[in-house]
Amino acid sequence: MPIAENMSQSTDLGNGEDLRVALPEPSLRLTQDSEWCLVETADGWREFRFHDYADIYDVPGLYEKIFYDILECDSPVTVRQLLQQLVESEGIAPANLRVLDLGAGNGMVGAEIADMGVKTIVGVDIVDAAREATLRDRPGVYTDYLVADMTKLGADQRRALKDYRFNCLTCVAALGFGDIPPLAFAEAYRLIDQGGLVAFNIKEAFLRGNDSSGFSRLIRCMIKDGILSVSHQIAYQHRVATSGDPLQYVAIVGRKNADIPAEIVEELEQAA
Repeated sequence: MPIAENMSQSTDLGNGEDLRVALPEPSLRLTQDSEWCLVETADGWREFRFHDYADIYDVPGLYEKIFYDILECDSPVTVRQLLQQLVESEGIAPANLRVLDLGAGNGMVGAEIADMGVKTIVGVDIVDAAREATLRDRPGVYTDYLVADMTKLGADQRRALKDYRFNCLTCVAALGFGDIPPLAFAEAYRLIDQGGLVAFNIKEAFLRGNDSSGFSRLIRCMIKDGILSVSHQIAYQHRVATSGDPLQYVAIVGRKNADIPAEIVEELEQAA
């Protein structure tokens, strides 16, 4: 396949390496969940698909190199800024927030939240390599980091999470594409105190209904039924695609008013 090499320097995470990445030619327009790149390793060029998170996290600095240095991802900063606007407008002390970061990945969002002055941040991700990368690259950001499937939490895992009495949920660049199903989001949402803050983003096209995972209908139902009160919502450029085209997302922050009813989630799963 045709490739176009990008020689920009990698984010310095203390590993002393400059990663060389080759993207597909811009004329090769890939869907967002099928994008890939080539990375030069000691054994030659290796293909990495963007949704093969474990493989990317395994290489120090590669996630930052691809998504932030080259593709200009702006979501962690954008969602944090929107959350911070709500916190400041309501006079909430960041130190009083207890944040559940769903789909925490390698800690990019957790680091942004910590910069706000939040002291209690618990990450959850289904990928073991995400936790390992976070402990390697951003030690101390999270109070705890749990590797778990939110749809199949064990009794001890659920008890441990409930004990934090979370009053804020963040979920950035993790909804849609099947990464986090509606049931997993609903389970995390259930762990947030009544009146707690919620901050997440989702691809703009998904909110228009072009989403097989069901999040479009879920979010519309949450807002229509008063399960979530939206305080701030903005459309923005999440990043560019490998073709160079902008990928538009919507960031939403608000307050939880009620749990998501099980029947809504069941209906979405049956329709998927």
